[in-house]
Amino acid sequence: MLENLPEIQFSDADASKVERDVITTYEQISGKSLAPGDPVRLLLEGLAYLIAQQRFVIDFAAKQNMLAYSRGEYLDHLGALTDTERLDAQAATTTMEFSISEALDEALLIPKGTRVTPGDQLYFATTEAAEIPAGETSVTVTAKCQTAGTVGNGYVSGQITKMVDVVEHVTSVSNTTTSLGGTDEESDDSLRERIRLAPEKYSSAGPYHAYVYWAKTAHQDILDVSVLSPNPGEVDVYVLMEGGDLPSSEILDEVDATVNGDKRRPLTDQVTVSAPSQVSYSVDVTYYIASGDSNIASSIQDAVQDAVDAYVLWQKSKIGRDINPSELIRRVQQAGAKRVEVTSPSGFQALDLSQVASDSSVNVSYGGLEDA
Repeated sequence: MLENLPEIQFSDADASKVERDVITTYEQISGKSLAPGDPVRLLLEGLAYLIAQQRFVIDFAAKQNMLAYSRGEYLDHLGALTDTERLDAQAATTTMEFSISEALDEALLIPKGTRVTPGDQLYFATTEAAEIPAGETSVTVTAKCQTAGTVGNGYVSGQITKMVDVVEHVTSVSNTTTSLGGTDEESDDSLRERIRLAPEKYSSAGPYHAYVYWAKTAHQDILDVSVLSPNPGEVDVYVLMEGGDLPSSEILDEVDATVNGDKRRPLTDQVTVSAPSQVSYSVDVTYYIASGDSNIASSIQDAVQDAVDAYVLWQKSKIGRDINPSELIRRVQQAGAKRVEVTSPSGFQALDLSQVASDSSVNVSYGGLEDA
């Protein structure tokens, strides 16, 4: 894994070392000692600064050829070597319900591209044509935000209710699901991980990591993918989003379409895409601070709260990650606590690769100062 690789340096850009080397080399060659403020020394100090800058550029340029260090457009060029392109920003989607007041004797067409809005200069358009059947009074259809990015996320049911393109007989429209799935351009970290997995795509999506790779290409907010085969020919793909959130039905549909492509899925595989099941747990921790640290107790309290928050995020950021109170204790002690009592989680709980931890409540209590 990239995080386990050793740090490397192609050129030493330590400005003080370069300056020292330049001055001592000059003194050795000339046989003269350069005092501070000597015009020659000032000239050499300026030269040393330029050399240090050049070495920094050399080191930076060389590292941009390495996957662990590369970023931005340099990373895009590395991706081109394995035909792995940065994913563009994607638009949020939701499900819209179009209704009429009375059933008609014939079907009513809702054209593809019919626009609706929540009323703030943001528009959603239906992605396919839909019909209210004769004798029925409503139909649901998927709509996509016309502006890519996260701006279209978070409109809860009943917020998108204004029709932009009038359809005869339609009396009301409303979203029935929260708009989700909008995301900005793929981050460097996400692209870097897909480039690392890219060699797996040269096989059909039969190997474990090939399914992981193709699933992650469906959406850049996919944080983790788990693949199981409970029976021969059966493949279960589980998807987890950034922040430990479960995927929406729209995201699951995108992943399903991606991994089930005719050129990706082995003919004999029956692939099912799902969200992992959530295993609920609570956090109840009491910590104590050494009396000798009383002068920095306030900053330790802040650090402990941050450590608990980071633990909760860590716990739900990977499918199959065991619920581990020892990790919670370690993080709180590293934040400066002298002693930690964990009431919940009460013990280690192993999860399988179809499960993800989900915090139901978080309670952090300060127990006071204790003598060392």
